[in-house]
Amino acid sequence: MQHLTILPIALPLAVGALMIPMEDQRGRLRAALGILSTLAMLAAAIALAVQAHTGGEIVSVYRLGNWPATFGIVLVADRLSALMLILTAVLGLCALVFSLTRWQRMGPYFHVLFQFQLMGLNGAFLTGDLFNLFVFFEVLLAASYGLALHGSGVARVKAGLHYISINLAASLLFLVGVSMIYGVTGTLNMADLAARIPAIPDENRPLLEAGAAILGMAFLAKAAMWPLGFWLGPTYAAASPPAAAIFSMMSKVGVYAVLRLSLLLFSDDAGVSAGFGGTWLLAGGIITIGFGAVSVLATQDLSRLAGASVLISSGTLLAAVGAGQVAVTSGALLYLASSALAIGALFLLIELLERGRDVGADVLAVTLEAFGDGEDDDEEDDEVGVAIPATMAVLGACFLCCALLLAGLPPLSGFVAKFAMLSAILNPEGLGKGPTDISAGGWALLAALVISGLATVLAMMRAGIRSLWATSGRTVPRVGVIEIAPVLLLLSLCIGLTAAAGPVLRYTQAAAVSLHAPQDYVRGVMGLAR
Repeated sequence: MQHLTILPIALPLAVGALMIPMEDQRGRLRAALGILSTLAMLAAAIALAVQAHTGGEIVSVYRLGNWPATFGIVLVADRLSALMLILTAVLGLCALVFSLTRWQRMGPYFHVLFQFQLMGLNGAFLTGDLFNLFVFFEVLLAASYGLALHGSGVARVKAGLHYISINLAASLLFLVGVSMIYGVTGTLNMADLAARIPAIPDENRPLLEAGAAILGMAFLAKAAMWPLGFWLGPTYAAASPPAAAIFSMMSKVGVYAVLRLSLLLFSDDAGVSAGFGGTWLLAGGIITIGFGAVSVLATQDLSRLAGASVLISSGTLLAAVGAGQVAVTSGALLYLASSALAIGALFLLIELLERGRDVGADVLAVTLEAFGDGEDDDEEDDEVGVAIPATMAVLGACFLCCALLLAGLPPLSGFVAKFAMLSAILNPEGLGKGPTDISAGGWALLAALVISGLATVLAMMRAGIRSLWATSGRTVPRVGVIEIAPVLLLLSLCIGLTAAAGPVLRYTQAAAVSLHAPQDYVRGVMGLAR
């Protein structure tokens, strides 16, 4: 258990390095190693979550080389980190299993890149200092460049070049912001920064806040906040389904960094810098939700619809961070888990739905619905109803679950999460504590959540009718068990979140309390809690 914290980083690094010299004919061995590695990461993540929630220690600190935190590299696992590790491992496992049929054979280094992608994601969630956060960002981005281009094609190359360009620019901003913060504070350890920021002289505070703003721009570009998220839709739509599924966690890395650093460095103990950037996060998140809602209504392509759903998810989470309320953050963490699983399932499901689609037949179906087919409608047909193949029934049920989850409709976990956030917005002092004054930002966020849910319902209903009910000229797609199983697993986990909403919300509530009161995090990392 002592070295459990480093396992989600060391394991994919070792397995990825082991796969590099393997010959192309060893595809099955690579796949087996990748799946075993991801299963081990999932087990480690669950163990860390249990340890953080019931083990008595809010944070688990791993000091590489046993150096003090102010000088060495530290990895920190708490409830939030463990939750992100679990989501990454689950999505990674499902994407890997889905790729076994054909996507792993589209390029020689798919499994290598995938392991390095998981390593970068896990490292970003576990690192305790800004420099190594940059290192892990670059590792996961370098792997994602290869995965974005996996399978070749003009659309992937074009979208991939745009994706690489925006992320290189964001990395430059990252370095500039980190350099400015280090120049003012003399440290890059997150806990040490939280301890030093209240004592920063007034003449240096504008430089500190400017560096934090530049650093925030880099994170917000990765989180796809408007207007920095123009790259997301084309890139995710062009990527292969397994790559797009794991990419849905990459935008969550930017959200995680904003959530972690804003509440750690600019908490109520940060002096005059307390709450720095919160208003901008709230406003930017609401605008991003609106942009995502317009995008889901405007697109006719299922992959772009899923990408627009990522924008709505990112906007909701950023606005929740900007709201600055413990209860809103608690509901947002449940929403993060639910939306990540649902969007990952949707990206995998889209590939199955598109197999039986004929674009010309879709146009013909719409035309016939609008103008008729010229035959006498009064003639009776002996056949009543249409027989639905079992494959289409399963795909339709999965699509319906994705629609309910992303729109936040009952009875699934998306509704529970949105209800928790809306309840906290309408009752900032808690239920039953008398009338409260709701801020204009709270009303705006409430309206954005309701309108985005309505837009998602309309867009998903339209897409479902076109993909599942417009039967003219459509063939039933051939779907293997190994392909539909990951989709069913992700949606089953969302149903499990609904059934276990009480314990899950208690976990997210405890995580939110720790995030908004980071004194225990600082003491644990700096070695004062022992």
